[in-house]
Amino acid sequence: MLPLIVGCRSTRLSTSERICFEELSPSGFILFAHNIDEPSQVRDLCTALHEAASARSRRDRTAILIDQEGGCVQRLRPPRWRGFPCARAFGDYWQRHGREDAVAACRASAWLMGLELADLGITVDCAPVCDLPTKEADSVIGDRAFASKLEDGQTRIPILARAQAEGLLDAGVLPVVKHVPGHGRATCDSHKALPRVEATRRELSESDFTCFRALRDLPMMMTAHILYSDIDSGLPATLSKKTIENVVRSEIGFRGLLLSDDLRMKALCGSEGELACKSLEAGCDLPLYCGSSISTIRAVAQAIEASFAAKNFDNLSAKLDAALALAARRKKTSGQEEKEEAERLLAQVEANNRP
Repeated sequence: MLPLIVGCRSTRLSTSERICFEELSPSGFILFAHNIDEPSQVRDLCTALHEAASARSRRDRTAILIDQEGGCVQRLRPPRWRGFPCARAFGDYWQRHGREDAVAACRASAWLMGLELADLGITVDCAPVCDLPTKEADSVIGDRAFASKLEDGQTRIPILARAQAEGLLDAGVLPVVKHVPGHGRATCDSHKALPRVEATRRELSESDFTCFRALRDLPMMMTAHILYSDIDSGLPATLSKKTIENVVRSEIGFRGLLLSDDLRMKALCGSEGELACKSLEAGCDLPLYCGSSISTIRAVAQAIEASFAAKNFDNLSAKLDAALALAARRKKTSGQEEKEEAERLLAQVEANNRP
């Protein structure tokens, strides 16, 4: 299995894509709006991706990812799928109705979201966002965070992020906590440039890192393309062995699968192949290339194979299989009453969110 998550071009696999994926056996795939038309088409695409990835080595499950947070970040949208509230809506609901009701509603919403994903064959959701925002931060996180203020966020964010993660697991979908060790202080969008965070490590440890530490037992996290000057003044977290070993693995204590953010983002400099290798050397388990260029996917694969020819990735394959199997085992069988109750809780949050 190639340690790489990749994208695909359209709503159906081309012959060249199928051949490429069968030969390389990537760890998984990520879907975007251009891959989505209607439910039966998405199911067929997920089946085709699974069959291609499994051609060389039989897999019971394939990591098929999507960004379905709710609010401004959701690839499945009305009218064919439900529109879900943003994370901030649950933080606001907490403020008005208290912790217990907000947690129940957040978990119910994530469960309903996860059921839609699982029905299509999507096995991994890149959510929840666990970033702790500051006033000076760029708007790229914005209402994707469960709270808008540092003092509220340290309480609400890890609790509501946990609820969203558990709701996804209730539906049999693997959550990805992002963006470790924290994107909330970034004063620019890492899609466009490299953010530098000047806060001291002690300050970060007492605030941003606490949110991820509370979720360190979950199976999967995504890195932040952010440079933390007091930890590593030369490299962003995704490429920094210091940050991953000393902070993500040691201080935060995360032992699960570490997925990079998209290698195409402008925060990183270099070819996708170089960046994939650097992220693996730093301690990421799964580089993420969200593009769909077959030539680039092959170039990245060649770079990984050249740099890690002697490395056996069987352990990675086993860890990924175990994480996907965990989500499948966690899936709850629920009846109409449970769904109606979840719908009622979600409707209350939506009503609370209206002007």
